[in-house]
Amino acid sequence: MELPVREEELQEIEELCSAATPGPWHVRTLNDDSAMNLVAVSTVPGAGAGERWPDFDHRDLVAATLVQHPRYVDVGDECWDENAAFVAMARDAVPRLVEEVRRLRALLADKDEGEGASV
Repeated sequence: MELPVREEELQEIEELCSAATPGPWHVRTLNDDSAMNLVAVSTVPGAGAGERWPDFDHRDLVAATLVQHPRYVDVGDECWDENAAFVAMARDAVPRLVEEVRRLRALLADKDEGEGASV
């Protein structure tokens, strides 16, 4: 059984989130002669499936879960879209989850203090 997340681990997660490119992040499906079927995570929403360069700026891309030609980025289970959705969602969700863990810990600490005072 895993031990609870330590405060130091929450701090490390928070620092990683703070250092990363600001969100929100979006899933984009891009396509051109050099990067056929590119599934990416971007700082800007896409205009629709299959955007072709130069209609997208490579500087907006944070990550790719599929670069089919040449086959630079791929995954054996073919969950390119799902992985991109997870990465994009995590940008906002992870900082919120860290805050929620801390909020719940504070509530538990307050409850424990209240129970200790009435004994």
